[in-house]
Amino acid sequence: MTYNRKDHFYAKAKAEGFRSRAAYKLMELDTKYKLLRPGKSVLDLGCWPGGWTQVAAKKVGPSGKVVGVDLTRCDPLPYPQVSLIEGDARDDETIREALSQVGGKFDLIISDMSPKHTGIKEVDQAGTAQVVELAYWVGSQILKPGGALLVKAFPSGDLDRFIPELRGAFSKFHRIVLKSTRKSSKEFYICCVGFKGAPLQAESEVVAP
Repeated sequence: MTYNRKDHFYAKAKAEGFRSRAAYKLMELDTKYKLLRPGKSVLDLGCWPGGWTQVAAKKVGPSGKVVGVDLTRCDPLPYPQVSLIEGDARDDETIREALSQVGGKFDLIISDMSPKHTGIKEVDQAGTAQVVELAYWVGSQILKPGGALLVKAFPSGDLDRFIPELRGAFSKFHRIVLKSTRKSSKEFYICCVGFKGAPLQAESEVVAP
């Protein structure tokens, strides 16, 4: 199958005012798991160009809050419940700023981040696992007990070895392949619900708002 960036979902996104076709992936996931509810607080990791942030903002409404974080500056969005941070999620300062935007911890972390592919199998597999581990590391610090994590992933041995830790930190673990994902892609999504609380080693690392 020939790769076509401007497929059906790309055209639909342009027509409906979404910044990326990935917006429909989040819609599909939310239809299944009902994670985005009015009044909820959401952290969108790797938010650029803003497609997931747009969907989250509409779902949580004016009573909710969506904080988007990315190394690349994201153009402003016309929603008062959205705050955008240009920064690295691995930095305490970025985490502290995100927490300050909601005045406490988050109900949900979403991440559509992908590692940069080098073509070297071992490096790419490690990068795949690191993206998921980063989302969980952030979540272990700033998710409310009972909170949820939704993150994009790709198959790798390193990820397989990490998944048991992820399963143990939440009450429910789901692996999902979406209809809106390109047929040529190996991506899938991990949805974890019911965060059990920060592990002991992370307690001292929690950054207060």
